[in-house]
Amino acid sequence: MPIVVNLDVMMAKRKMSLNELSAKVGVTLANLSILKNNHAKAVRFTTLEAICRALDCQPGDLLEYVPEQEETES
Repeated sequence: MPIVVNLDVMMAKRKMSLNELSAKVGVTLANLSILKNNHAKAVRFTTLEAICRALDCQPGDLLEYVPEQEETES
């Protein structure tokens, strides 16, 4: 998927555990883990806002667009 979630990077920069973030944001550990491991298909703006508030960051610090490599014909 071309959108990469860098939640683990921001958590490390802020020295915050998944448990602590879960408590601050009000999102279950399971849902944060899905987001952190790039398995999420969508994220609500309210969740993104709460994560940005808890980590004192911008949405662009968490989300990154990485284009997929197109396979070339041989």
